[in-house]
Amino acid sequence: MSWLARERMTRTGAWALGVLVLLLAAAIVPLSLVARQNLATATGPQSAASVAFAAVGLVVAQHRPRNPIGWLMLGVGAGILLYTDTGLYNVISYRLGHRLPAAPAVLLLFQASEPVLGLLPLVILAFPDGRLPSRRWRWIVRCYLLVALADLAVLIQMGIYALTSHHTAVDPGGQLELATHVRGYQAVSAPVALIFAALWLIAVVYQMLRWRRSAGEARQQLNWLMAGGAAALASFGLAAALGAAPGIWRVLSDVVLVGIAALPVGMGVAILKYRLYEIDRIISRTLAYAIVTGLLVGVYAGLVLLSRLVFAASSPVAVAASTLAAAALFNPLRRRVQTAVDRRFNRVRYDADRMVEAFAVRLKDHTDLDTVRSALAFAVSQALEPAHVTVWNVRHERR
Repeated sequence: MSWLARERMTRTGAWALGVLVLLLAAAIVPLSLVARQNLATATGPQSAASVAFAAVGLVVAQHRPRNPIGWLMLGVGAGILLYTDTGLYNVISYRLGHRLPAAPAVLLLFQASEPVLGLLPLVILAFPDGRLPSRRWRWIVRCYLLVALADLAVLIQMGIYALTSHHTAVDPGGQLELATHVRGYQAVSAPVALIFAALWLIAVVYQMLRWRRSAGEARQQLNWLMAGGAAALASFGLAAALGAAPGIWRVLSDVVLVGIAALPVGMGVAILKYRLYEIDRIISRTLAYAIVTGLLVGVYAGLVLLSRLVFAASSPVAVAASTLAAAALFNPLRRRVQTAVDRRFNRVRYDADRMVEAFAVRLKDHTDLDTVRSALAFAVSQALEPAHVTVWNVRHERR
C-alpha cells in the first residue's frame, strides 16, 4: 500500500470518528429529555468538555496523523460521550421502566466505556510528540494498561452478573447499584483508582521537570500545556467548591466545569505550534483582567456597603454612584495592573515597550536622517529581535 493511500485511510478514519462524536453528542439531547434530566447541569458540562477533546483530537489527527496524542484525545472524547449516552439509556431502561431495544447490550457497553478516562494520563505523559520519555517507561505503561484491562474485565463481568441475576437497578447516573454491594468490586476498584491517580501525578511531575529544563520552542509548548492544565484544574476546583453551596451556586458550578476544555485546547495549540509564542501575552492578559475584576468588585461592594451605612438604607442613587466610580477606575487600574503583570510574566513585551518609549524620547533630540535611521534599526532589532533589519530611504526630489 502506498504512502498516499495510507494517508487517505488515516484521514478517513479520523473523520469517521469525528462523525461518531457528533452523533453521540446529538443523541444526548433526546436521551436527557426522556431520562428527565436537566441537560444544562446533568450532562451539558461533561459533554462540552468531551466535544472539546474530540474536536482538538480530530484536528491533531488530521495534521499530525503519526502522533498518537490526537487519536488518544479523539478516543477520550468519544468514550466519555458514549459513557454519557449509555448511562442515560440505562436510566430510561432500568430506572424509569421503559422497554428499549438492545438494553442489555447498552448496559455492557456502558460498563466497558467507564475506564476510558484512564487514557488521559498517557496523553499528558506522551506530550507533545506522542513518544514516551525512555524505554524504561514502556514497562510502566504496559503494567498500567494491564491493570486497566483487568478493571475492564471486572466491569463487564459485573454487567453480565447483573443481567443474569436480574439485579439491574441503576442510580440517576446510570451506574449499577449492585456495584456498591459487591465486596469483590470494592476490593478491585480502590487499587485501580490509586494506580490511576499515581500515573496522573507521575505524568504531571514529569512534565513540570521537563518545563524547568526546557528552552525555546519546547518550553513554549509546555507553557501551553501548563496554562491549559492550570485553567482546567482551577475550573474543576471552583466547580467542586460551588457545587457544595445551595441554590444558584450549584448551577454555576456546572457552568464553570466547562473550563476543563482549556486543557485539550492548550495541548492542541502546542502540538500544532499554532500561535505558539502568544502564551505569555495570554497569561499576562488573563492575570491582569482577573486582578482588575477582583479589585473593581471589591471597590464596588465596599462603596455599596458604605452607602448603606451612611444612608441606613439601600439607595438607587448610591448604587448608581458606586457603579460609575467602578467604571471610572477601570482604565487607569487596568493600565497599572497590566504594566505590573507584564513586568513579571511577560517581560519581552515589557522590555519592548520600554525600548519604544526610549526611542521616541531620543527621536525628539535628533534631526540628522542617518542618526535617526541607525536609532530606528537598533530599536527594532532590540524590541522585536528579527533575523535582519532593512530601512528603505525614499527621497522625493523637487524639480
